[in-house]
Amino acid sequence: MNKILNTLAKDLMKEYPRSPHETLGGYVIAARMLDKCRALVNGTLGEYRFDCPLDNFFLSFTSISCTSIMRHIESGANDEDVAGWITDHSDHSEDTIKLWNLKMRQTRVTDLPVQLQLFLEVYIRDFIPKNRRVYTWFDVYDIEEGRI
Repeated sequence: MNKILNTLAKDLMKEYPRSPHETLGGYVIAARMLDKCRALVNGTLGEYRFDCPLDNFFLSFTSISCTSIMRHIESGANDEDVAGWITDHSDHSEDTIKLWNLKMRQTRVTDLPVQLQLFLEVYIRDFIPKNRRVYTWFDVYDIEEGRI
């Protein structure tokens, strides 16, 4: 076990990963994905999943593979190092990233692929308080984890 990674990894059995709204290397989703990857490698992932549909929106957009980013994270890279690595391995202009971030922040459940919509329909019913409205996909995470 990498001692540096051990100090960087969150224990997702005791705390939440960052919000999908938070950016890393200029990208939404990336900071949350990093928290989950570190926790997976550290054995503290709990009920979370790395390489889930949310992570895959980021990975697909950047054309970064799950395996390659995990290898870099396993080295004990800190947030700044990972952000630089993402920038080096993705080929998007700043404006393209900003537009993608905006699209992700505004994505509604009904804008997602059908299988994910069906999953979230049940998930929202079972895990989001009845008095809370979900306006965007990111709301599901932020409501459930107490940020909004």
